[in-house]
Amino acid sequence: MKKLLLTLALITQLSFAQDKQAINTMLDNWHKAAADVQFDSYFSYLTDDAIYIGTDATENWNKKQFQAFAKPYFDKGRAWSFTALERNIYFSKDGKMAWFDELLNTQMKICRGSGVLVKVKNTWKIKHYVLSMTIPNDNTNDVIKTKAPIEDALIEKLKTKVP
Repeated sequence: MKKLLLTLALITQLSFAQDKQAINTMLDNWHKAAADVQFDSYFSYLTDDAIYIGTDATENWNKKQFQAFAKPYFDKGRAWSFTALERNIYFSKDGKMAWFDELLNTQMKICRGSGVLVKVKNTWKIKHYVLSMTIPNDNTNDVIKTKAPIEDALIEKLKTKVP
């Protein structure tokens, strides 16, 4: 019985290691598709019901909305270029879902991405992604001063929508 449990544990660990490599490759290829301005390839990594949350407070899109936002950038031959500097990947116990966080080198300097992945026909797909700009703690007050005039108005508008 112990041998069976050890064998099952080893198989599970091997499977998670293979999935971790597949996820790293998929995310790297997803970011590369944007850098290479490959619209169809880029969006093929997202599930049909995917959500993408961008750095602006108003950027909370389903896949079709995100495609509409992104298309003009891709059509001009210049999207964005993100390269992973660090990435952490975690799995659900059943291995059908994973989540991750990553630090990215971007044109906005370091950003943080995080997301939820699901396995669709043995292929990992992005179901939910959040992109955030990082702010050094010592610069928080300066950033707040810059964004306050814009976001104060947005806060008031959003407060009226909350039930």
